[in-house]
Amino acid sequence: MTVTLHLRAETKPQEARAALTPTTVKQLISKGFKIYVEESPQSTFSSDEYKKAGAIIVPFGSWVDAPHDRIIIGLKEMPEEDTFPLTHEHIQFAHCYKDQAGWQDVLKRFINGRGVLYDLEFLENDKGRRVAAFGFYAGFAGAALGLRDWAFKQTHSDDEDLPAVSPYPNENALIKDVAREYQAALKKGAKKPTVLVIGALGRCGSGAIDLLRKVGVPDKNILKWDMKETSRGGPFKEIAQADIFINCIYLSKPIAPFINYDLLNRPERRLRTVVDVSADTTNPHNPVPIYKIATVFSKPTVLVPTTVGPKLSVISIDHLPSLLPRESSEFFAHDMLPSLEQLPQRQQAPVWSRARNLFNKHCNRVTRSSKL
Repeated sequence: MTVTLHLRAETKPQEARAALTPTTVKQLISKGFKIYVEESPQSTFSSDEYKKAGAIIVPFGSWVDAPHDRIIIGLKEMPEEDTFPLTHEHIQFAHCYKDQAGWQDVLKRFINGRGVLYDLEFLENDKGRRVAAFGFYAGFAGAALGLRDWAFKQTHSDDEDLPAVSPYPNENALIKDVAREYQAALKKGAKKPTVLVIGALGRCGSGAIDLLRKVGVPDKNILKWDMKETSRGGPFKEIAQADIFINCIYLSKPIAPFINYDLLNRPERRLRTVVDVSADTTNPHNPVPIYKIATVFSKPTVLVPTTVGPKLSVISIDHLPSLLPRESSEFFAHDMLPSLEQLPQRQQAPVWSRARNLFNKHCNRVTRSSKL
């Protein structure tokens, strides 16, 4: 059975990553797949790269009218203003299984069009571990921006915010930039920051720690917390006592908040920068309930309205790996490849059948609530 994949061009602003890279396209075609790739003005990979790998290049947005036997693959959610029924099988991050804002509207599009969603966040192996994730580079990029924001506060006045950031061509260029700004802050007299990472044992946390080490933050200044350290339940005064807090957890159930305004509005607070890599901004159980908007590359921080202490900002960008789009895409697509190769048998292959059953479960939630 020949499987036809159609790589949808990303529409989220400054999203330069791709669910399929020219490398994985070439490998899938060698296994008998047929692949269409949309022209994209913002992808880190050019149409020529995909064409050389054997893909058929098609116009931007052409997936909408594509034959129904194509599986549409992308990364980020579709524009909120689009409401037309979805009739294809889709592989993407949809952010609609944890009661996020508008989750029912997302699923209704699939229900109305009789389409199917295979949510990338919930593609799991037999041990319940995600088959592919951007976590490492999310943590890596989040720590980079967090350290840049902290350094910026040391060298600029409080009426200035961290300026816009753009994707980097490679990891070394990012490290060089962050290290330079970090050293500039130290030369101005700032003490080396204490960075508290929660979720330090996961993919995301390990990426954050890797960046911090590579730019010169001493290991003794990196506080590595995971389930053991947070088992007593928040809020945690240690967060307010750190200079930078990086949240890297995967929120799977309601938990007590990690931080609150009572701790932030104390004169002894040192905290200057929060990086919520998890970015559960619209989740009612967000454990970092001190901000309400997802920030973006063009305006990376949002001010926390504290009454005492130093200026405090949150970075809550929900597509941090796009700061290193080429490397993060290759990393993710490489891990996805074995599962993609099982698509011809997706009715029986556990990773895909589980994802479809989960989709049906949440669609049933929508249907039941509509009948109430």
